[in-house]
Amino acid sequence: MPLNWKTGGLLLGLVFFAAVLLVKPIGVSTQFVILDGIVADAVNPDLVTKTDEGYSSTNTYLAESGGKYAKSVANPLNYSFVFVIAMMAGGLLSALARGGIPVDDRWVPALWRVNFGDCRVKRSVAAFLGGFIVLYGARLAGGCTSGHMMSGMMQTALSGYIFAAGAFAAAIPVSLMLFRKEV
Repeated sequence: MPLNWKTGGLLLGLVFFAAVLLVKPIGVSTQFVILDGIVADAVNPDLVTKTDEGYSSTNTYLAESGGKYAKSVANPLNYSFVFVIAMMAGGLLSALARGGIPVDDRWVPALWRVNFGDCRVKRSVAAFLGGFIVLYGARLAGGCTSGHMMSGMMQTALSGYIFAAGAFAAAIPVSLMLFRKEV
């Protein structure tokens, strides 16, 4: 049974409020960089080093902010990284609780089917490209929608409102372009 959007919005707001109150604002896109660093450090153990001053890296991005990202690569069991892993596990548990993950095409929304057809490969490529573009844009902007828009607006940061306006200014015309046909 789908969750009512009002209930879901209220629960999401409470999670964001609790996160800010108890730990820090939510943001997840940086943790993909940390995951990349963890994998790269496993391949090249010299990528992250511990020094007397803290942590450093041969990678410029990981070394910035006084080695903050290098420290997260060296010690991945931190709040932010565990939060991202927990989000993925929560999504899986939610899907399983609602009857599992369908392996057939019956779950494809009618709007998608009308605009793009039934091709699984096309859906997979579109989902991958969309995710890649969003993640690339998030890193280019220095944060994602959860960090800039949701956490930012919750803290009444002007940058959060500007980011939200820009996100919707881009998302609405792209959605209208991609989903021209109606059900």
